Amino acid sequence: MTNPSYKLLFMSTAVGTLGSGLSGGVEVTLSNTAKAMLKRGHKVDIVAPEGSRSGSLPLIEIPGNTQNPAQDQKRDEQIYIPNNSVLANMWSYADQVQENYDLILNFSYDWLPLYLTQFFTCPVAHLISMSSLTDAMDDMITKVATKFPGAIGVHSKTQAATFPCAEECVCLLNGLDLSLYQFCDQPGNSLGWVGRIAPEKGLEDAVAAANTLGMPLKVFGLIQNEEYWQKIRQDYPNAQIDYQGFLSTTELQAGLGQCQAMLATPHWIDAFPTVGLEASACGVPVIAYSRGGLVEIVEDGKTGFLVEPDSVQGLIEAVKNLHTIDRQICRQRAESLYSLEAMGGRLEKWFHKILSKV
Repeated sequence: MTNPSYKLLFMSTAVGTLGSGLSGGVEVTLSNTAKAMLKRGHKVDIVAPEGSRSGSLPLIEIPGNTQNPAQDQKRDEQIYIPNNSVLANMWSYADQVQENYDLILNFSYDWLPLYLTQFFTCPVAHLISMSSLTDAMDDMITKVATKFPGAIGVHSKTQAATFPCAEECVCLLNGLDLSLYQFCDQPGNSLGWVGRIAPEKGLEDAVAAANTLGMPLKVFGLIQNEEYWQKIRQDYPNAQIDYQGFLSTTELQAGLGQCQAMLATPHWIDAFPTVGLEASACGVPVIAYSRGGLVEIVEDGKTGFLVEPDSVQGLIEAVKNLHTIDRQICRQRAESLYSLEAMGGRLEKWFHKILSKV
C-alpha cells in the first residue's frame, strides 16, 4: 500500500543559519531529508534562522538570536535561552501554522522543542543529531520517548546507546544526494580531513599522522575555534597542511575525492558523521577511530579501517594498508545504504508509523 502524501514542516537547528557551516552535518541532513521527501511527492516547508540559504528548497526565515552549541556546554549545565531567541521565535511560528501540516520534524538538538512537544496538536518528531551531552537533554529526550513512543529518531545504534531511552529510539541512518558526488578511482598523494575545526573533532591527531608519514593533509571545514586552529599550526610547523576552507558540496566532493583516504579522528561520540558517507560516495576509504557512529559507517578492511580511539600510530598503520581497499566498494556501499531513495524509504516508514497512531 502506498503511503499518502504528507504536509511536513521541518524545523532547522537554531545554532546558526543554514549554509554557514556552524551546525555541521545537521545542515546537510536537513537538506537531503527535504530532497528525499519532495522526491516522494510530499510537501515540505523549512523554518530556519533569518539569513539562511537553502538553494531551491522552500524556506521560511525567522529573526532572532541564535543558541549556544550544545557541544560547548557542560554535563550539568542549565538550560539557556537568549533574549529574542530565534529558537523560541521559530517554534512560536510553528504553533501558529501547525494546523496546516500533518507532521513537524525537529532537527534542533535543543531542550525547548522537546519540551514543547506535549503542547502541540500536530504530531512532532525529533531527529536527534548528537549523542548524549547534557543531563537536561537526556532527561527531556527520555520524557518525550516515553510519552510519545516512536517520536525520537537517531542516526545510529551507537548514538542511541548513549541515552537512557535507547530502546525507544528509531534508528534511521542518513543519506545523500549521490548525484552530487563523483566517484574517483585515481587519487592524488594527499590525505583528507573534514569537519568543524574545534577540539572535539581531534584534527591534531590527523595532522600528527600525516606529518609522520610525510604526506599532505587537505583540511576541509569551518574554523569554529581559531585559537585551537592556530595551536595546531604552531605545534606542527612543518606539517603539509593544505587548508581548503568551508566549501559547497560540489567543491568539497571534488577535493575530497582526490584524497587517498579521509581520516576521522573524533575525541567525542560523534553520532553518525555525514562526512563519512560523503567520503564513501566519492570512493574514498575512511580511516576512523572506533568511536561513535563511525563504527557503523566503516566496514573494517572493506571500506576503510577502524583503529583504536586516540591512537595516532593506529592511523599511520592503517594508511600503510590502503592498497588493500577497493574504492569501488566504498561507492557501492554508499549507493546501497545512503542514497536519497534508501533514506526516503526509512523516513517515510517512520512518519507513517507516527501518524498512524494519531
